[in-house]
Amino acid sequence: MTSKNTLKYIFIVVVVVLASLALADSLGYFNPKPYTAVSHGSHVHYVPDDRDPNVSIDKFPQEEPGPREKITPTGQIVPAGE
Repeated sequence: MTSKNTLKYIFIVVVVVLASLALADSLGYFNPKPYTAVSHGSHVHYVPDDRDPNVSIDKFPQEEPGPREKITPTGQIVPAGE
């Protein structure tokens, strides 16, 4: 195999690895928080991973919960102990 072919295959492998990392990041694989920020026009709603699919995105908070708070599946911010 010539060095030109070797470089071509190395380039393809690097592109595939970077694309895989970008896909994993966009799917939330590296997100340590139990909620996701969802862009909704000019603002963001914070939606928990276990959200109720019957509740509209509009019902979820626009501010990030504090360190000892969590977002319920219906969109309320409550203390983490509840």
